[in-house]
Amino acid sequence: MQKIKHIWSEIHSSFWFVPTLIVAGSIALAIAFIELDGAASAQLQTNWPRLFGASAEGARGMLSTIAGSMMTIVGVTFSMVLVTLALASSQYTSRILRNFMRDRVTQISLGIFTGIFAYCLIILRTIRSADEGGFVPGLSVALGVMLAIGGIGALIYFIHHIASSIQASSIIASVAEETIATVDRLFPEKLGHGPMDNENDQWLPQPERNWQAVKAPRNGYIQSVDNEVLLRIARENKTLVRMEHGVGEFVVEDTPLISLAVKGPPDQMVINALRSALALSRYRTVHQDASFGIRQIVDIALRALSPSTNDTTTAVMCVDYLTAILARVASRNIPSSHRYEDGELRVITVGPTFEGLVTESFNQIRDSAGGNVGVMLRMLGALQTIASLTTDLSRRQALHEQVEWIAELAKRTLASPHDRTRVESRLAHVREALKTGRLLSTHEQPTKA
Repeated sequence: MQKIKHIWSEIHSSFWFVPTLIVAGSIALAIAFIELDGAASAQLQTNWPRLFGASAEGARGMLSTIAGSMMTIVGVTFSMVLVTLALASSQYTSRILRNFMRDRVTQISLGIFTGIFAYCLIILRTIRSADEGGFVPGLSVALGVMLAIGGIGALIYFIHHIASSIQASSIIASVAEETIATVDRLFPEKLGHGPMDNENDQWLPQPERNWQAVKAPRNGYIQSVDNEVLLRIARENKTLVRMEHGVGEFVVEDTPLISLAVKGPPDQMVINALRSALALSRYRTVHQDASFGIRQIVDIALRALSPSTNDTTTAVMCVDYLTAILARVASRNIPSSHRYEDGELRVITVGPTFEGLVTESFNQIRDSAGGNVGVMLRMLGALQTIASLTTDLSRRQALHEQVEWIAELAKRTLASPHDRTRVESRLAHVREALKTGRLLSTHEQPTKA
Protein backbone atom coordinates (compact mmCIF):
# COMPACT_ATOMS: atom_id res chain seq x y z
CA MET A 1 0.00 0.00 0.00
CA GLN A 2 2.79 2.42 0.89
CA LYS A 3 4.50 1.69 -2.43
CA ILE A 4 1.25 2.32 -4.32
CA LYS A 5 0.74 5.60 -2.46
CA HIS A 6 4.34 6.55 -3.22
CA ILE A 7 3.96 5.79 -6.95
CA TRP A 8 0.69 7.72 -7.14
CA SER A 9 2.24 10.67 -5.30
CA GLU A 10 5.15 10.68 -7.76
CA ILE A 11 2.80 10.60 -10.75
CA HIS A 12 0.45 13.21 -9.31
CA SER A 13 3.28 15.67 -8.57
CA SER A 14 5.18 15.08 -11.82
CA PHE A 15 5.60 17.87 -14.34
CA TRP A 16 3.73 16.10 -17.14
CA PHE A 17 0.67 14.71 -15.30
CA VAL A 18 -1.61 17.78 -15.31
CA PRO A 19 -0.70 18.85 -18.90
CA THR A 20 -1.44 15.30 -20.10
CA LEU A 21 -4.87 15.37 -18.46
CA ILE A 22 -5.65 18.75 -20.03
CA VAL A 23 -4.56 17.57 -23.50
CA ALA A 24 -6.70 14.43 -23.13
CA GLY A 25 -9.64 16.60 -22.08
CA SER A 26 -9.10 18.90 -25.05
CA ILE A 27 -9.17 15.96 -27.45
CA ALA A 28 -12.39 14.68 -25.87
CA LEU A 29 -13.89 18.19 -26.08
CA ALA A 30 -12.99 18.42 -29.77
CA ILE A 31 -14.62 15.07 -30.54
CA ALA A 32 -17.76 16.04 -28.60
CA PHE A 33 -18.11 19.37 -30.43
CA ILE A 34 -17.54 17.73 -33.81
CA GLU A 35 -20.44 15.38 -33.09
CA LEU A 36 -22.55 18.33 -31.95
CA ASP A 37 -21.63 20.24 -35.11
CA GLY A 38 -22.63 17.30 -37.26
CA ALA A 39 -26.12 17.39 -35.79
CA ALA A 40 -26.64 21.15 -35.67
CA SER A 41 -24.22 22.65 -38.22
CA ALA A 42 -26.80 23.63 -40.86
CA GLN A 43 -29.13 25.24 -38.32
CA LEU A 44 -26.28 27.20 -36.69
CA GLN A 45 -25.07 28.56 -40.02
CA THR A 46 -28.61 29.54 -40.97
CA ASN A 47 -29.45 31.30 -37.71
CA TRP A 48 -26.02 32.92 -37.06
CA PRO A 49 -24.23 33.11 -40.42
CA ARG A 50 -21.76 35.81 -39.33
CA LEU A 51 -20.65 33.80 -36.32
CA PHE A 52 -20.70 30.22 -37.61
CA GLY A 53 -20.74 30.68 -41.38
CA ALA A 54 -16.99 30.55 -42.15
CA SER A 55 -15.78 28.87 -45.32
CA ALA A 56 -13.58 25.79 -45.26
CA GLU A 57 -10.52 27.82 -46.28
CA GLY A 58 -11.23 30.49 -43.67
CA ALA A 59 -11.75 27.91 -40.91
CA ARG A 60 -8.54 26.12 -41.85
CA GLY A 61 -6.58 29.36 -41.87
CA MET A 62 -7.97 30.42 -38.50
CA LEU A 63 -7.27 27.11 -36.76
CA SER A 64 -3.83 26.79 -38.38
CA THR A 65 -2.89 30.24 -37.09
CA ILE A 66 -4.14 29.41 -33.58
CA ALA A 67 -2.31 26.06 -33.52
CA GLY A 68 0.96 27.59 -34.72
CA SER A 69 0.69 30.43 -32.22
CA MET A 70 0.07 28.01 -29.35
CA MET A 71 3.16 25.99 -30.20
CA THR A 72 5.19 29.20 -30.30
CA ILE A 73 3.83 30.11 -26.84
CA VAL A 74 4.67 26.63 -25.57
CA GLY A 75 8.29 27.14 -26.69
CA VAL A 76 8.43 30.54 -24.99
CA THR A 77 6.90 29.08 -21.83
CA PHE A 78 9.42 26.24 -21.69
CA SER A 79 12.24 28.74 -22.16
CA MET A 80 10.92 30.87 -19.30
CA VAL A 81 10.64 27.84 -17.04
CA LEU A 82 14.20 26.74 -17.82
CA VAL A 83 15.56 30.24 -17.18
CA THR A 84 13.65 30.39 -13.90
CA LEU A 85 15.02 27.02 -12.82
CA ALA A 86 18.58 28.07 -13.66
CA LEU A 87 18.24 31.34 -11.74
CA ALA A 88 16.65 29.67 -8.72
CA SER A 89 19.32 26.99 -8.62
CA SER A 90 22.22 29.42 -8.83
CA GLN A 91 20.82 32.15 -6.58
CA TYR A 92 19.11 30.04 -3.89
CA THR A 93 19.60 26.26 -3.83
CA SER A 94 19.03 23.37 -6.23
CA ARG A 95 16.84 21.68 -3.60
CA ILE A 96 13.95 24.05 -4.39
CA LEU A 97 13.80 23.04 -8.07
CA ARG A 98 11.23 20.34 -7.35
CA ASN A 99 8.96 23.02 -5.89
CA PHE A 100 9.03 24.85 -9.23
CA MET A 101 8.50 21.61 -11.15
CA ARG A 102 5.44 20.81 -9.01
CA ASP A 103 3.99 24.30 -9.37
CA ARG A 104 0.37 23.90 -10.48
CA VAL A 105 0.15 27.26 -12.27
CA THR A 106 3.06 26.32 -14.54
CA GLN A 107 1.63 22.87 -15.21
CA ILE A 108 -1.87 24.17 -15.94
CA SER A 109 -0.52 26.93 -18.20
CA LEU A 110 1.46 24.46 -20.29
CA GLY A 111 -1.55 22.16 -20.34
CA ILE A 112 -3.79 24.96 -21.63
CA PHE A 113 -1.41 25.89 -24.46
CA THR A 114 -0.78 22.31 -25.58
CA GLY A 115 -4.46 21.47 -25.10
CA ILE A 116 -5.55 24.29 -27.44
CA PHE A 117 -3.00 23.06 -29.99
CA ALA A 118 -4.35 19.51 -29.78
CA TYR A 119 -7.95 20.78 -30.04
CA CYS A 120 -7.17 22.73 -33.21
CA LEU A 121 -5.45 19.72 -34.80
CA ILE A 122 -8.48 17.50 -34.22
CA ILE A 123 -10.89 20.09 -35.63
CA LEU A 124 -8.65 20.77 -38.65
CA ARG A 125 -8.76 17.09 -39.56
CA THR A 126 -12.55 17.20 -39.99
CA ILE A 127 -12.93 20.32 -42.20
CA ARG A 128 -14.02 19.51 -45.77
CA SER A 129 -14.34 21.91 -48.68
CA ALA A 130 -17.30 21.74 -51.08
CA ASP A 131 -15.57 19.35 -53.48
CA GLU A 132 -14.64 17.06 -50.54
CA GLY A 133 -18.11 16.78 -49.06
CA GLY A 134 -18.59 20.23 -47.59
CA PHE A 135 -18.34 20.06 -43.80
CA VAL A 136 -17.24 23.06 -41.72
CA PRO A 137 -17.76 22.62 -37.93
CA GLY A 138 -18.67 26.24 -37.26
CA LEU A 139 -19.39 25.74 -33.55
CA SER A 140 -16.05 23.95 -33.03
CA VAL A 141 -14.16 26.68 -34.89
CA ALA A 142 -15.86 29.38 -32.82
CA LEU A 143 -14.91 27.53 -29.63
CA GLY A 144 -11.31 27.32 -30.89
CA VAL A 145 -11.23 31.12 -31.23
CA MET A 146 -12.58 31.54 -27.68
CA LEU A 147 -10.00 29.07 -26.36
CA ALA A 148 -7.25 31.07 -28.09
CA ILE A 149 -8.46 34.26 -26.38
CA GLY A 150 -8.47 32.38 -23.05
CA GLY A 151 -4.95 31.20 -23.82
CA ILE A 152 -3.79 34.82 -24.14
CA GLY A 153 -5.15 35.49 -20.65
CA ALA A 154 -3.41 32.37 -19.34
CA LEU A 155 -0.10 33.56 -20.86
CA ILE A 156 -0.39 36.97 -19.18
CA TYR A 157 -1.13 35.36 -15.81
CA PHE A 158 1.70 32.86 -16.27
CA ILE A 159 4.23 35.65 -16.88
CA HIS A 160 2.97 37.46 -13.76
CA HIS A 161 3.20 34.23 -11.74
CA ILE A 162 6.76 33.48 -12.86
CA ALA A 163 7.87 37.02 -12.00
CA SER A 164 6.33 36.67 -8.53
CA SER A 165 7.49 33.14 -7.80
CA ILE A 166 11.18 33.87 -8.44
CA GLN A 167 11.30 36.39 -5.59
CA ALA A 168 13.05 35.21 -2.45
CA SER A 169 10.06 36.01 -0.24
CA SER A 170 7.74 33.85 -2.37
CA ILE A 171 10.15 30.91 -2.47
CA ILE A 172 10.83 30.93 1.27
CA ALA A 173 7.15 31.42 2.15
CA SER A 174 6.13 28.54 -0.13
CA VAL A 175 8.62 26.15 1.47
CA ALA A 176 7.61 27.29 4.96
CA GLU A 177 3.90 26.80 4.26
CA GLU A 178 4.52 23.27 2.99
CA THR A 179 6.66 22.49 6.04
CA ILE A 180 4.09 23.88 8.48
CA ALA A 181 1.41 21.75 6.79
CA THR A 182 3.67 18.73 7.34
CA VAL A 183 4.12 19.65 11.02
CA ASP A 184 0.35 19.93 11.45
CA ARG A 185 -0.12 16.54 9.82
CA LEU A 186 2.67 14.72 11.69
CA PHE A 187 2.17 16.36 15.10
CA PRO A 188 -1.55 17.12 15.44
CA GLU A 189 -1.69 16.94 19.24
CA LYS A 190 -1.13 19.95 21.46
CA LEU A 191 1.23 19.61 24.41
CA GLY A 192 -0.33 17.78 27.32
CA HIS A 193 -2.70 15.68 25.19
CA GLY A 194 -0.51 13.08 23.57
CA PRO A 195 2.27 10.55 24.13
CA MET A 196 5.68 11.58 25.35
CA ASP A 197 8.20 13.13 23.03
CA ASN A 198 11.10 11.29 21.43
CA GLU A 199 13.55 13.10 23.70
CA ASN A 200 12.49 10.90 26.61
CA ASP A 201 12.60 7.59 24.74
CA GLN A 202 16.32 7.17 25.27
CA TRP A 203 15.71 6.70 29.00
CA LEU A 204 13.37 3.73 28.54
CA PRO A 205 15.11 0.49 29.59
CA GLN A 206 15.22 -2.15 26.86
CA PRO A 207 15.99 -5.85 27.39
CA GLU A 208 18.64 -7.58 25.34
CA ARG A 209 17.24 -9.08 22.15
CA ASN A 210 18.45 -11.12 19.22
CA TRP A 211 18.12 -8.80 16.20
CA GLN A 212 17.88 -9.98 12.58
CA ALA A 213 18.56 -7.29 9.99
CA VAL A 214 16.51 -6.72 6.82
CA LYS A 215 18.88 -5.10 4.33
CA ALA A 216 18.08 -2.22 2.01
CA PRO A 217 17.34 -3.36 -1.58
CA ARG A 218 18.98 -0.27 -3.11
CA ASN A 219 20.56 3.10 -2.34
CA GLY A 220 18.26 6.02 -1.62
CA TYR A 221 16.57 8.34 0.83
CA ILE A 222 13.65 7.18 2.95
CA GLN A 223 10.75 9.32 1.76
CA SER A 224 7.98 7.87 3.88
CA VAL A 225 7.15 5.09 6.33
CA ASP A 226 3.87 3.22 6.78
CA ASN A 227 3.80 2.69 10.53
CA GLU A 228 0.55 0.72 10.34
CA VAL A 229 2.23 -1.92 8.18
CA LEU A 230 5.17 -2.18 10.59
CA LEU A 231 2.76 -2.57 13.51
CA ARG A 232 0.76 -5.23 11.69
CA ILE A 233 3.88 -7.25 10.82
CA ALA A 234 5.11 -7.03 14.43
CA ARG A 235 1.69 -8.16 15.70
CA GLU A 236 1.34 -11.06 13.27
CA ASN A 237 4.84 -12.33 14.01
CA LYS A 238 4.60 -11.55 17.75
CA THR A 239 7.90 -9.72 17.65
CA LEU A 240 9.47 -6.26 17.82
CA VAL A 241 10.30 -4.25 14.69
CA ARG A 242 13.03 -1.58 14.87
CA MET A 243 13.80 0.97 12.18
CA GLU A 244 17.52 1.62 11.70
CA HIS A 245 17.04 4.90 9.83
CA GLY A 246 14.50 7.70 10.00
CA VAL A 247 12.57 9.46 7.27
CA GLY A 248 14.93 11.67 5.24
CA GLU A 249 18.05 9.62 5.98
CA PHE A 250 20.15 8.03 3.24
CA VAL A 251 20.35 4.25 3.16
CA VAL A 252 23.15 2.32 1.47
CA GLU A 253 22.31 -0.85 -0.42
CA ASP A 254 22.77 -4.11 1.56
CA THR A 255 23.06 -2.27 4.89
CA PRO A 256 20.48 -2.77 7.70
CA LEU A 257 17.20 -1.03 6.94
CA ILE A 258 14.96 -2.64 9.57
CA SER A 259 15.65 -5.16 12.33
CA LEU A 260 13.38 -7.80 13.86
CA ALA A 261 13.72 -9.31 17.32
CA VAL A 262 13.55 -12.96 16.20
CA LYS A 263 15.80 -15.97 16.72
CA GLY A 264 16.26 -16.92 13.09
CA PRO A 265 16.34 -15.05 9.78
CA PRO A 266 12.85 -13.89 8.67
CA ASP A 267 11.26 -15.47 5.60
CA GLN A 268 11.17 -13.67 2.27
CA MET A 269 7.50 -12.73 2.56
CA VAL A 270 8.15 -10.82 5.79
CA ILE A 271 11.24 -9.17 4.28
CA ASN A 272 9.27 -8.00 1.24
CA ALA A 273 6.46 -6.68 3.43
CA LEU A 274 8.90 -4.72 5.60
CA ARG A 275 10.68 -3.26 2.59
CA SER A 276 7.36 -2.21 1.04
CA ALA A 277 6.51 -0.24 4.21
CA LEU A 278 9.38 2.16 3.47
CA ALA A 279 9.49 4.21 0.27
CA LEU A 280 13.06 4.72 -1.00
CA SER A 281 13.90 7.30 -3.64
CA ARG A 282 16.80 9.32 -5.06
CA TYR A 283 15.65 12.50 -3.34
CA ARG A 284 13.89 13.72 -0.19
CA THR A 285 10.41 15.21 0.05
CA VAL A 286 8.66 17.25 2.74
CA HIS A 287 5.57 14.98 2.94
CA GLN A 288 6.77 13.11 6.05
CA ASP A 289 10.05 14.97 6.51
CA ALA A 290 9.69 18.41 8.11
CA SER A 291 13.49 18.54 8.45
CA PHE A 292 13.82 18.71 4.68
CA GLY A 293 11.66 21.82 4.52
CA ILE A 294 13.88 23.38 7.19
CA ARG A 295 16.94 22.23 5.24
CA GLN A 296 15.80 24.09 2.12
CA ILE A 297 15.31 27.35 4.01
CA VAL A 298 18.67 26.95 5.75
CA ASP A 299 20.38 26.42 2.39
CA ILE A 300 18.87 29.66 1.09
CA ALA A 301 20.11 31.47 4.21
CA LEU A 302 23.62 30.03 3.83
CA ARG A 303 23.74 31.12 0.19
CA ALA A 304 22.59 34.60 1.25
CA LEU A 305 25.30 34.81 3.95
CA SER A 306 28.09 33.64 1.64
CA PRO A 307 30.77 36.29 0.88
CA SER A 308 29.86 36.23 -2.83
CA THR A 309 26.21 37.14 -2.12
CA ASN A 310 26.19 38.93 1.25
CA ASP A 311 22.39 39.33 1.35
CA THR A 312 21.50 39.87 5.01
CA THR A 313 17.86 40.68 4.21
CA THR A 314 17.23 37.25 2.69
CA ALA A 315 19.02 35.54 5.58
CA VAL A 316 16.86 37.43 8.10
CA MET A 317 13.76 36.44 6.13
CA CYS A 318 14.84 32.79 6.36
CA VAL A 319 15.23 33.09 10.14
CA ASP A 320 11.73 34.60 10.35
CA TYR A 321 10.14 31.65 8.55
CA LEU A 322 12.19 29.14 10.52
CA THR A 323 10.76 30.82 13.62
CA ALA A 324 7.24 30.27 12.30
CA ILE A 325 7.95 26.57 11.75
CA LEU A 326 9.58 25.99 15.14
CA ALA A 327 6.89 28.01 16.90
CA ARG A 328 4.35 25.55 15.48
CA VAL A 329 6.45 22.60 16.66
CA ALA A 330 7.03 24.11 20.13
CA SER A 331 3.38 23.73 21.08
CA ARG A 332 2.95 20.22 19.68
CA ASN A 333 3.57 16.74 21.02
CA ILE A 334 6.14 14.88 18.96
CA PRO A 335 4.90 11.26 19.01
CA SER A 336 7.06 8.76 20.83
CA SER A 337 9.28 6.57 18.70
CA HIS A 338 8.02 3.58 20.70
CA ARG A 339 4.72 2.11 19.49
CA TYR A 340 2.81 -0.09 21.93
CA GLU A 341 -0.15 -2.41 21.43
CA ASP A 342 -1.98 -3.83 24.44
CA GLY A 343 0.93 -2.82 26.64
CA GLU A 344 3.45 -4.66 24.45
CA LEU A 345 6.24 -2.78 22.67
CA ARG A 346 5.88 -3.56 18.96
CA VAL A 347 7.71 -0.93 16.87
CA ILE A 348 10.69 1.34 17.50
CA THR A 349 10.96 4.09 14.91
CA VAL A 350 13.54 6.81 14.34
CA GLY A 351 11.64 10.07 14.50
CA PRO A 352 12.36 13.79 14.75
CA THR A 353 13.01 15.60 18.02
CA PHE A 354 12.50 19.22 18.95
CA GLU A 355 16.19 19.57 19.76
CA GLY A 356 17.10 18.10 16.38
CA LEU A 357 14.81 20.50 14.51
CA VAL A 358 16.23 23.48 16.41
CA THR A 359 19.78 22.34 15.66
CA GLU A 360 18.92 21.85 11.98
CA SER A 361 17.44 25.34 11.86
CA PHE A 362 20.08 27.45 13.56
CA ASN A 363 23.48 25.77 13.81
CA GLN A 364 24.77 26.36 10.30
CA ILE A 365 23.20 29.81 10.00
CA ARG A 366 24.88 30.79 13.26
CA ASP A 367 28.23 29.47 12.07
CA SER A 368 27.94 31.65 8.95
CA ALA A 369 26.69 34.76 10.79
CA GLY A 370 29.95 35.75 12.47
CA GLY A 371 30.16 39.55 12.65
CA ASN A 372 26.62 40.01 11.29
CA VAL A 373 24.75 41.71 14.11
CA GLY A 374 21.47 41.83 12.15
CA VAL A 375 21.25 38.06 11.80
CA MET A 376 22.35 37.49 15.41
CA LEU A 377 19.66 39.82 16.75
CA ARG A 378 17.00 38.18 14.61
CA MET A 379 18.06 34.71 15.75
CA LEU A 380 17.86 35.82 19.38
CA GLY A 381 14.40 37.25 18.70
CA ALA A 382 13.42 33.92 17.16
CA LEU A 383 14.60 31.97 20.20
CA GLN A 384 12.76 34.40 22.48
CA THR A 385 9.51 33.87 20.57
CA ILE A 386 9.86 30.09 20.56
CA ALA A 387 10.74 30.02 24.28
CA SER A 388 7.51 31.87 25.11
CA LEU A 389 5.48 29.07 23.47
CA THR A 390 6.79 26.06 25.40
CA THR A 391 7.04 25.11 29.05
CA ASP A 392 8.88 21.83 28.43
CA LEU A 393 12.20 21.90 30.28
CA SER A 394 14.12 19.82 27.73
CA ARG A 395 12.95 22.07 24.90
CA ARG A 396 13.91 25.19 26.82
CA GLN A 397 17.31 23.65 27.46
CA ALA A 398 17.81 23.18 23.72
CA LEU A 399 16.89 26.83 23.16
CA HIS A 400 19.15 27.93 26.02
CA GLU A 401 22.14 26.21 24.40
CA GLN A 402 21.49 28.10 21.16
CA VAL A 403 21.30 31.38 23.08
CA GLU A 404 24.64 30.79 24.79
CA TRP A 405 26.32 29.82 21.53
CA ILE A 406 25.12 33.05 19.94
CA ALA A 407 26.39 34.98 22.98
CA GLU A 408 29.80 33.36 22.54
CA LEU A 409 29.78 34.13 18.79
CA ALA A 410 28.92 37.77 19.41
CA LYS A 411 31.68 38.17 21.97
CA ARG A 412 34.18 36.60 19.58
CA THR A 413 33.25 38.25 16.25
CA LEU A 414 31.65 41.65 16.94
CA ALA A 415 34.28 44.40 16.99
CA SER A 416 31.95 47.32 17.67
CA PRO A 417 31.09 47.99 21.37
CA HIS A 418 27.73 49.37 20.24
CA ASP A 419 26.87 46.12 18.44
CA ARG A 420 27.92 44.05 21.43
CA THR A 421 25.70 46.18 23.69
CA ARG A 422 22.71 45.62 21.39
CA VAL A 423 23.26 41.87 21.44
CA GLU A 424 23.72 41.79 25.22
CA SER A 425 20.47 43.72 25.68
CA ARG A 426 18.57 41.23 23.54
CA LEU A 427 20.30 38.32 25.33
CA ALA A 428 18.83 39.56 28.62
CA HIS A 429 15.32 39.54 27.11
CA VAL A 430 15.76 36.03 25.70
CA ARG A 431 17.06 34.64 29.00
CA GLU A 432 14.06 36.20 30.74
CA ALA A 433 11.73 34.45 28.28
CA LEU A 434 13.52 31.14 28.90
CA LYS A 435 13.19 31.63 32.65
CA THR A 436 9.59 32.87 32.84
CA GLY A 437 8.03 31.79 29.54
CA ARG A 438 6.85 35.38 28.97
CA LEU A 439 7.57 37.27 25.75
CA LEU A 440 8.86 40.68 26.86
CA SER A 441 8.17 43.82 24.88
CA THR A 442 11.20 45.71 23.63
CA HIS A 443 10.16 48.51 26.01
CA GLU A 444 10.24 46.22 29.09
CA GLN A 445 13.33 45.60 31.15
CA PRO A 446 14.22 42.05 32.19
CA THR A 447 14.35 41.27 35.88
CA LYS A 448 17.70 41.32 37.60
CA ALA A 449 19.21 37.95 38.46
